[in-house]
Amino acid sequence: MEALVVYITASSEDEAAMIARTLVEEKLAACVNIVKDIRSIYSWQGKIEDEKECLMIVKTRLELFDALKTKVLGLHSYSVPEIIALPIVDGSEEYLKWLKEVTS
Repeated sequence: MEALVVYITASSEDEAAMIARTLVEEKLAACVNIVKDIRSIYSWQGKIEDEKECLMIVKTRLELFDALKTKVLGLHSYSVPEIIALPIVDGSEEYLKWLKEVTS
């Protein structure tokens, strides 16, 4: 099993919680941490934006990433949401076993 951490930003804590709950309920993610009140500075449509957002830290499996991404795109308020995946190269054996057991 190849495990991933996926970063997804959202416009509010409520939006992040709705997306997170859906991902866990549908077994596309084992766990989602929500970090509120991050500050994002980025270029969008020719302007530099400076916004408060929430960050979701999603733990899942590589084979679920496409379904997870599709689900997030359907739920998210942004036209181009941040959805980026990083491999988990190592971790607690017990945690990674649990991650595999609770995802589809």
